[in-house]
Amino acid sequence: MNKLRIGLVSVSDRASSGVYQDKGLPALQAWLESALSSAFVVETRLIPDEQTLIEQTLCELVDESGCHLVLTTGGTGPARRDVTPDATLAIADREMPGFGEQMRQISLHFVPTAILSRQVGVIRKQALIINLPGQPKSIKETLEGVKDPQGNVIMPGIFASVPYCIQLLEGPYIETNDTVVASFRPKNAIRETKS
Repeated sequence: MNKLRIGLVSVSDRASSGVYQDKGLPALQAWLESALSSAFVVETRLIPDEQTLIEQTLCELVDESGCHLVLTTGGTGPARRDVTPDATLAIADREMPGFGEQMRQISLHFVPTAILSRQVGVIRKQALIINLPGQPKSIKETLEGVKDPQGNVIMPGIFASVPYCIQLLEGPYIETNDTVVASFRPKNAIRETKS
């Protein structure tokens, strides 16, 4: 069975030039390790906010490395150097607008400036590519959703839909740790797995 391949891309001029330590990649890696019960391998990239370079990196992770899922962090705001969504759309075969819409809805529960985010979700070949926020706290919130003090989900995070999307793209069957994020798929798409 083919193993889930995930590309993680942190887009930051200052972190990529060593001005400060990148926090996005470690946060994403740690979250995936807690959220996924399926085996996976990760390829990471730390790059500056250069549209051409972002496009090349995304294409390389999908076309050459065969990633099923690519998560970017950073470069999604209105500032002139924030070009991650532009690069993502430029290399996309199809847009998946629900991901950006849901991320902004989730983030609005925490900050009014969530409407300034330009995050997108797209499909390129066999891969789902999603632009996540830059801050580790916001990454976790958008992936897991909004929960009440008892841990009940008030608004689902975007990752609840990712396993089924990858399944529809003929990628590997992904299972999640329900205490972190419960993946959803229709009954006819659920497989019995050996424990």
